Amino acid sequence: MDYSSLDASHCPLCGEANRCAMEVERETGQKQPPCWCMATEFSFSPELLARVPPEKRGLACICARCAVLAAVQA
Repeated sequence: MDYSSLDASHCPLCGEANRCAMEVERETGQKQPPCWCMATEFSFSPELLARVPPEKRGLACICARCAVLAAVQA
């Protein structure tokens, strides 16, 4: 698989910007505050993580919108 075509700054579920602070820091070299996902009160359920296509797992963060929608639907 060619991983160079995967964009880690976009959600693997919806394709929107995931606003991952760790990715921003990696791309820009500018220190970032902790990512929103580290400060959230909910966790990423196994069901939500299972929705990520296998070829994108562990390569890009799920966005806050998808995470919230999954938590509300649970």
